[in-house]
Parts: sequence; C-alpha cells; structure tokens
Amino acid sequence: MNAPSPSAAAPERTRMSADDRRELVLAAATRAFSRGGYAGTSTDAVAKEAGVSQPYVVRIFGTKLELFLEVLERACGQVRASFEAVLAEAPFDPADDDDWARLGLTYTELLRDRDLLMVMMHGFAAGDIDEIARCSREGMGRIFATIMSTGCTEERAREFVAHGMLLNVMLSMRAHEHLEERAELTAFTVCAFGDALPFLTQAS
Repeated sequence: MNAPSPSAAAPERTRMSADDRRELVLAAATRAFSRGGYAGTSTDAVAKEAGVSQPYVVRIFGTKLELFLEVLERACGQVRASFEAVLAEAPFDPADDDDWARLGLTYTELLRDRDLLMVMMHGFAAGDIDEIARCSREGMGRIFATIMSTGCTEERAREFVAHGMLLNVMLSMRAHEHLEERAELTAFTVCAFGDALPFLTQAS
C-alpha cells in the first residue's frame, strides 16, 4: 500500500504557545471562580473548565490562592484599562456630564461580562484572607486613581465608583433578569441601571 503523498497528509496541528495556554487557563479560572467563589472552587474544577489536567494548572500557577489572585488582579486591571482607554481617546472635562456619560458607557459594556464582575465581588467577599484583601484594595485604589486623574473632586469620583459598585451588586443578584418578580425590585433596578437596563436585558 502506497504512503499518502505529502499533499494528502493530515495538516499539522498548531501548538499553542505558553502565553496562549496561560490565557486559556486564566479565562477558564475566571468562569469557574465566578460561579463558585474562592472557597468553593478547586484547581481541579478550573482544570476541567479549561480542558487540561489539574497538575498542569498547578505547574503554571502554583497554588489556588496564587491563581485566584492573578484572576482578581486581571479583572480589576480590565476595568481600569477600559477607563484609561476612554480618557486617552478624547479630552475629559470633569464638569461635563457628557464626558461622565462616556466613562459610564464603557462600564456598562463591561457589565455584559458577568464573570469578570463576579470575580471582583468574590474577591471583596473573601477579605478575611490577607492576600486577597490586599489585592482587592490595590485594584480598587488604582481604579479610583484613574477616575481622579480626570481632575474631578474626590466626591465626584466616590459617587462614580459607588454607583458602579451598586451595579455590581444588582448584577450579582441578577436583578435585571427578574424585573417582574416584585414591583419594588423593578423600581430599584430601573433606578440603578437607568439607560443601561435595555442593553443588559437584551444581552441576558
């Protein structure tokens, strides 16, 4: 039987780079930690989510704590980077409500990534673990510094961040998915999300 010609041979599978494999596991860990939080998620659960072996996850990241810290830091960094991108694309006037609307819009877009925001919520809730609490403080501190770089007052920055945190809480309880459950919940959800609500309900 003749061997197949080179042109008929099966194409070679492209090997993932180390960076790609790392990104694959980080994305899977974000999904897994989003569902189970730090305490309720094992490295084995992350490995199954990523489609790799548990020893492979440990070999790349070490302990579950080290993996969670990287996922949490990445989530906070993504929020900060989104704000920085808005501030870099055009001048920002802290007295102009339209500019604040631009900054708020980019956060609205992030709300569609529930896994990212839930990782942050789980990180805040795990504050009794010193390393996680420190990572949360540093991440939120950098986000606040980015908002302050607009030249706004501390009060305006606090209001902006506080509103974002309220949206995180509302999103974590899936309030926008249950608007018909109770009238008072509907009123609260509409008040909290405002113009972003149709955007979220379409994505649900």
